[in-house]
Amino acid sequence: MKNDTYNNGDKLLRVLVVTLIFSVMNGTMFNVALPAIGKEFELLPSEVSWIMTSYMALYAIGSVVFGKLADSYSLKGLITYGLLLFAVGSVVGMLAVDFWMIILGRVLQAAGAAVLPAIAMIIPIRYFEPERRGRALGTSAIGLALGGALGPIVSGMIMSFGSWRILFLFSLLPLLTIPFFRRYLNDERGTAKPLDVIGGGFLAAAVGLFLLAITQSSWAAAVIGGLFLLMFAIRIRKAVHPFIQPELFMSARYTGALVIAFISTSMNFSITFITPQYLTALNNLSAGSIGFVLVPAAIAAATLGRVGGKLADERGNSTLFSIAAALLVLCFILTSTFVGISPYVIALLLIMGQVGQTFMQIAMSNTISRTLSKEQVGVGMGLFSMLNFISGAMAMSIIGKVLDQSATWRLNPLTGNESAYVYSNIFFIMTALSILVWGLYQMQFGPKTDRRPFRNT
Repeated sequence: MKNDTYNNGDKLLRVLVVTLIFSVMNGTMFNVALPAIGKEFELLPSEVSWIMTSYMALYAIGSVVFGKLADSYSLKGLITYGLLLFAVGSVVGMLAVDFWMIILGRVLQAAGAAVLPAIAMIIPIRYFEPERRGRALGTSAIGLALGGALGPIVSGMIMSFGSWRILFLFSLLPLLTIPFFRRYLNDERGTAKPLDVIGGGFLAAAVGLFLLAITQSSWAAAVIGGLFLLMFAIRIRKAVHPFIQPELFMSARYTGALVIAFISTSMNFSITFITPQYLTALNNLSAGSIGFVLVPAAIAAATLGRVGGKLADERGNSTLFSIAAALLVLCFILTSTFVGISPYVIALLLIMGQVGQTFMQIAMSNTISRTLSKEQVGVGMGLFSMLNFISGAMAMSIIGKVLDQSATWRLNPLTGNESAYVYSNIFFIMTALSILVWGLYQMQFGPKTDRRPFRNT
């Protein structure tokens, strides 16, 4: 039975990569459509932003919920349910005649799509031998990289030739992958445990309110979110079957890895968010042209994802993380110095940044999986996915606020373009953060600890 499971691993990965591409694209391509939707329904920017805010909140919580359910139910059933719910949301959004229907469609999409980040972490762990998991995680990164790059291009093409409704129609394509998932996934499931609905509700409320506070700059939402988070912390200590086992946070290695992943993922989202901003402001590029500037980096990351996974398996996660950090430092410091230069040069610099982020994601996913016992893998990796998404939302919100202000001072003395100071400063800070996360990683997961036995085997 175990050999059959491992034999299906490669087939599953191919299907997973295709599905991840559509999932990631769905999360990014609606950014391009926001102005058109706002104009059609006569909405303020703060109102139309709920198209993204609602998706982020449900997607973040859903990744934890599905990770929890994966400890008790079969992945085959979860992926089928998730993709069908995602399709229902797509149909509701496509047929929307009022704005609330669009929001409902996005909420249903997020609730279903959240199964994908959870199983993307679990499949490499369940369906691959420990010595091959790095390669498997590297393959999963291909879908993430391609989806992120293709989102703006596909959205721009659709918006050029049709209505934003076609974006929802396009989102129905993942339905085609359900038969393949059902064929290659086995029926293995854990022992069903009671689901702590109250604890999950507290966590959902806290995350939703924190994201609301970020996107709407609401201190009241942040305070109320903090209260819900406190109630969640109390709940998981008192409940017989808590939503998240508090013992999970007793591991210093797991908690430390989450902190490092939180910072590193925020930089990944920062690149994605800020690049279109400065290419528009400083290089006067159209949305379509910006998409093509991003393509070489996505192709490079997709091509080298398996190479990164192989490096992790053969040389250790510490080595891969160091390579990733070096690539990021080069990308950020050079961009900080030459931001506003030819888009062709920027495209080359982005290759280093995207490959660096892909390698770092592989190293962190592999590292965190080593800190978890087999019983904790589902919820532990689900929590990891949720925090990644929240860190991205926070990073984009902070950078958006910074870009509202015009900087007359510079952190990088080599920057010569005065109109680019604000962008240069952001990349200079990201350079320092890359060095910081490298140091933190080496202290806790350096070469001396990199070869510790897997806990979840």
